[in-house]
Amino acid sequence: MTYRFKSIIAGVALSLSAATAQAEDVTLRYLSYHGGVSAHELAKELGFFEGTGVNFEGLGYAGGGPESLFALAAGSVDIGSAATSAIINAIAGGNDFVAAYPTNGINDDAQSVFHVLEDSPIKSIADIKGKTIAVNTLGAHLDYTVREALHQQGLPQNAANLVVVPGPQLEQVLRSKQVDIAAFGYWQTTFEGAARANGGLRAVFDDTDILGEIAGGFAVLRRDWVEAHPEAARHFVEKSARALDYARENPEKTREIIAKLLEARGENPQVAKFFAGFGVREGGLPVERDVQFWIDVLVREGALREGQLAAADILLITGDAPATN
Repeated sequence: MTYRFKSIIAGVALSLSAATAQAEDVTLRYLSYHGGVSAHELAKELGFFEGTGVNFEGLGYAGGGPESLFALAAGSVDIGSAATSAIINAIAGGNDFVAAYPTNGINDDAQSVFHVLEDSPIKSIADIKGKTIAVNTLGAHLDYTVREALHQQGLPQNAANLVVVPGPQLEQVLRSKQVDIAAFGYWQTTFEGAARANGGLRAVFDDTDILGEIAGGFAVLRRDWVEAHPEAARHFVEKSARALDYARENPEKTREIIAKLLEARGENPQVAKFFAGFGVREGGLPVERDVQFWIDVLVREGALREGQLAAADILLITGDAPATN
């Protein structure tokens, strides 16, 4: 079923234009990611949700997107966050999710970078065959980026060996030569910047080389939650998108806020200076290619049937800007 956000909130918008109504009090539970701050967390800190009735409760950390989606499906949280490929797989598996706003995008400023030690013989994507690559989780963005990179080289998708390593340990396992390559996700630019600043590393490729400019992942809501709370869903998307624009326009101030939030969570605030931005296009909303690209990949791999899903079935709202690449 095509599920357009504008149609969901039409009745709400009419009622609000007719009279000033009491904002619905809603608390959204979520999981954070080490070393990063989401756009809705930034929006809350900036005061964008004041007067909307929308509140947030952090319940700890997710090790990766699939774990976040499991928690969302179980009802343990109200907001999931994962790579687009993982979201599509979850929906194809029977979960009634919708993609609310792009949490991150990839471009030449904010991207996932695959690093090796400076003296490594690995010089190109073709050289990753048979090598061990550290990623934060399987079945999500980095996993599928490697698969797509191998496909473009005419290699089988299992030609490289992926191992799971938490973000804070990526640099350590690479420098100790436990892996050949460490993949720092687009949401881990703080860790990537800190590792690069320590010297001795060399970037082999990034996900923009493979995918072009595209949304990397989304904040995800359950469809029944959106239907029950259309006004809160509208605020959630609009204020988060506004925070994405704020971060692009005010990078230094954003780094200060991230440092403050990381310190409050007991994390190292110094890594905030390496925050490279969210990488999301102006306006903070997705275009259909952001999802359709991965649907086509999953159809090619046999994980989806042709015509089983379309971007319009998954996206809560799309922007008017054309997709790049």
